[in-house]
Amino acid sequence: MSSASLQPSFDPLPGMGAIPHAHGVAFRVWAPNADKVSVIGTFNDWQAETDDCVHEENGYWYADLSHAKPGDEYKFHIVNGEQQLQRIDPYAKIVTNSVGSGVIPALDLFEPPKNHFQMPAWNDLVIYEMHIGTFNTEEGKVGTFDSAIERLPHLKALGINAVELMPIAEFAGDYSWGYNPAHPYAIESAYGGADGFKRFLTAAHEAGIAVIVDVVYNHFGPSDISLWQFDGWSENDKGGIYFYNDWRSTTPWGDTRPDYGRGEVRQYIFDNAMMWLGDYHADGLRYDMTLYIRSVEADAQDLIAEGFSLLQWINSEVQIRHPGKITIAEDLQNSAELTLAKEHGGANFSSQWDAGFVHPIREALIEGDDAHRSMHAVRDALLNQYNHDAFQRVIYTESHDEVANGKQRLVSEIDPSDRPNRYAIKRSTLGAALVLTAPGIPMLLQGQEFLRDQWFRDDRPIDWQRAEEYADITTLYRDLINLRLNRAGHSAGLSGQHTSVYHVNDNDKLIAMHRSKEGGAGDDVVVVFNFAEGRKENYVIGLPQGGEWKLRFNSDATLYNEEMDETPSGDISANEEGKDGLGYSAPITIGAYTCLIYSQDK
Repeated sequence: MSSASLQPSFDPLPGMGAIPHAHGVAFRVWAPNADKVSVIGTFNDWQAETDDCVHEENGYWYADLSHAKPGDEYKFHIVNGEQQLQRIDPYAKIVTNSVGSGVIPALDLFEPPKNHFQMPAWNDLVIYEMHIGTFNTEEGKVGTFDSAIERLPHLKALGINAVELMPIAEFAGDYSWGYNPAHPYAIESAYGGADGFKRFLTAAHEAGIAVIVDVVYNHFGPSDISLWQFDGWSENDKGGIYFYNDWRSTTPWGDTRPDYGRGEVRQYIFDNAMMWLGDYHADGLRYDMTLYIRSVEADAQDLIAEGFSLLQWINSEVQIRHPGKITIAEDLQNSAELTLAKEHGGANFSSQWDAGFVHPIREALIEGDDAHRSMHAVRDALLNQYNHDAFQRVIYTESHDEVANGKQRLVSEIDPSDRPNRYAIKRSTLGAALVLTAPGIPMLLQGQEFLRDQWFRDDRPIDWQRAEEYADITTLYRDLINLRLNRAGHSAGLSGQHTSVYHVNDNDKLIAMHRSKEGGAGDDVVVVFNFAEGRKENYVIGLPQGGEWKLRFNSDATLYNEEMDETPSGDISANEEGKDGLGYSAPITIGAYTCLIYSQDK
């Protein structure tokens, strides 16, 4: 007799996958084309049809087994005609590896947070993009959550208050960027799995650092995916129930686009997003390339309306269930509808990676000939925004994509040698000043703060010896972040909505920008950028207020690196001679490829 006849008499438990409870483990799976489903595992010697599932409505199958327990390995055995299939649970929270088995989780896998953590306001975020596999490693080994914890004091001292983790869902093998999710609900076993991630979250929150998780919903796989033809059905030899089975399946990663129009698949993706925020208590989500969720070929043709509506649904529910948690789109089309509210037809993201900033800014910094740098392009990049909100964009000069696929870190683009020269150091740090003073949510890529070079690879870990070698550059980043976050109380405007790029000199390659929140002493900030070789002396710029303006930051100071020129810039006193449309002005001295930041004491 199969144990299906021994199903408990009480009502089936809610949930999907393995559902541990006080008297055993319940299981539920969606397999609408199956003729029969059973649960196999270490608790029944992997014998099919020993523990049969009962067929519920709408293609769901359910079993409740008193002899299964947390820690047991399991799979679903699916019969479809002549096909006998063994599948890893699509909702498995733990897997032995990407081609192994599911593992029944502990009853307390999801528990209340160990500390009360309040994510910073979005205008006060400074994000650090991190790849767990390369962030902090032992020689010959992949990085783990625990090894990353060891470096959190570095991030705290730097001033970082949010990390954005490249995808951590289980993928094929141990080395990967993470954008090939084999099991979207399981956390990469090589990184330390679910328990390791929980330890990392707790440690990050204790350090005052929010955790944003990168999720991949534009495709699954393409390798080691049990979801592929999950219950034996497919059309056109494509992916079956979890995927489009027509021309809409096509992505740059194979025929692996989920079927966003199918209710069960929409629920699968929705539940995944809620797991990260609700069950693990992460603080936000960054969605990989949403353009491939809302369109087939990454253009305005062949739009996928149900993909866009899925984004609207998830983001709206995040706003309702988890107010204050952030959702970030990587779309890179300069499209305001991504961060527009749902009631106005938008996708309801909190913010989006801004191609309108990174590409013109990198171009201006990498260009070798000063004459070819466009200050108008830089001005437009500084002022670009969506829906009249400065913080609906994430701004950066380096990300995992921007420093791979034929592109490198800024220092290596400027000078490819092992030891970056003066130009590479000065212009890459000028880029840091642009990111950390411009309107938007600033983001750094791991290692950027100590001039990590070359390009991003999943088998080339961060060299922490370089952090010691360029510790003074890290100090430069720390000083910029402290100003950004108004730690000394005299630079509040750097996290404000108001920006005026009021002085643009394309001949001399100089720009001046005014940032403010409410205005006045302690709030108004004036930032001056020199994008050319040679110092400029007695160069007059406009100022928004009279009185003394203190020099808070000079990127040309040799305390940051011996390659700097130590141009003697200093405090300035505004006179009542107006300039640049402002009521006051003062002469400044600024070094080559330098940023100066001025503000007034309260």
